[in-house]
Amino acid sequence: MAEDKLAEVKELLNSLNALELAQLSQDLQDEWGVSAAPAVGAMPAMMAPGAAEAEAEEEEKTEFDVFISDIGPQKIQVIKAVRELTSLGLRESKEAVETGDESPIRQGVSKDEAEETKSRLEEAGATVELK
Repeated sequence: MAEDKLAEVKELLNSLNALELAQLSQDLQDEWGVSAAPAVGAMPAMMAPGAAEAEAEEEEKTEFDVFISDIGPQKIQVIKAVRELTSLGLRESKEAVETGDESPIRQGVSKDEAEETKSRLEEAGATVELK
């Protein structure tokens, strides 16, 4: 008996045009207090495995540290770039460049500032990492 009712409902729905179906959908949502939109919390479950974790990690990361992993052949240019990007003097800039991966050139900066710092240092010849 339930199958007969379902068949009748399907037949009736198939006979409606798009506007009538949209109105029916809205009426049912209003009457039953539900929404046809997917739940926001359900979206990560539909992503590929591991994608939700990677996305959450990217969203959480708001501050970056900029490290020089390799000075490159133009040490003086890199030291000049560090002086321009920081408030360090010549001696401190030289030490910062020479310590490289041990201490950050810039610490706790926004993504945009980190990217700008990275590009300026790479232009000077250094290899840079953002952490």
